[in-house]
Amino acid sequence: MITTGNSQSWLNTGLYPFDHHYLQLDEGTMHYIDEGEGEIILFVHGTPTWSFLYREFIKDLSGSFRCIAPDHLGFGLSDKPSDFTGTPQAHARNLSTFIQKLNLHNITLVVHDFGGPIGIGAALQNQGRIQRIVLFNTWLWETKSRKEVQKIDKLVHTWLGKFLYLNMNISPKALLKKGFSDPSYLTKTIHQHYINPFPDKASRHSLLKLAQSLAGSSDWYQQQWENLHKLENKEWLVLWGTKDEFITSSFLDTWKERLPKATVKEWDCGHFVQEERAKESILAIRNLMAG
Repeated sequence: MITTGNSQSWLNTGLYPFDHHYLQLDEGTMHYIDEGEGEIILFVHGTPTWSFLYREFIKDLSGSFRCIAPDHLGFGLSDKPSDFTGTPQAHARNLSTFIQKLNLHNITLVVHDFGGPIGIGAALQNQGRIQRIVLFNTWLWETKSRKEVQKIDKLVHTWLGKFLYLNMNISPKALLKKGFSDPSYLTKTIHQHYINPFPDKASRHSLLKLAQSLAGSSDWYQQQWENLHKLENKEWLVLWGTKDEFITSSFLDTWKERLPKATVKEWDCGHFVQEERAKESILAIRNLMAG
């Protein structure tokens, strides 16, 4: 583990005022934030985001807890190796290694988007280390039967789809914007912090690989779903944006049915609840931690 200063000239340290830590994995170097002391809250992002998504949570909660937020390989300030498989199951293995190498216990796991299957996949490999799980808009079941997923999968395997992801950087530039119900929360400065980690074609392969995994890893998602009973005795909190065009309220209904004892809070916002309802979400996590 190495700690260094900020080497990214575009990074606004007022928005993201944290020390940088790095962990060497077999496939590359993973960047992470590690702030505060006490019980551990582990924040897991999806695509095309990175630990920046949780900046307000870390600023607030690190006064009472140890807040850890890694960037998956291929995202944020982590290495972006072009030969990394970039599947959710590969990211889950890396996260499991991260948890074990840092020797983390009594974890409150916070997940979102692709971070749901990634984080829960890692949690299933570390059941004794997990105490609570917080779900933002995400899923954990097969996807290949959904018509909208089939359309996306067809596109991202074409020349055009690959061009849009690798050459045009469509994921943070355009798709991210669609995840906001109220665009005023996505200021130009904040938007640039989601675009800048992917400055060229070579840095964008993990964006494409996760897009191709939406259907491509369907069987693996279902395997995690079928093993979820191993985590059902944990405390669960579901924080949901009801205006999400990607992961709609029908997904929430599935979670409610599977986790009837979970505390559920719904807000009139889009996919990126962490941006549009930060204060409310932080308070909900504080209340969860207080028992």
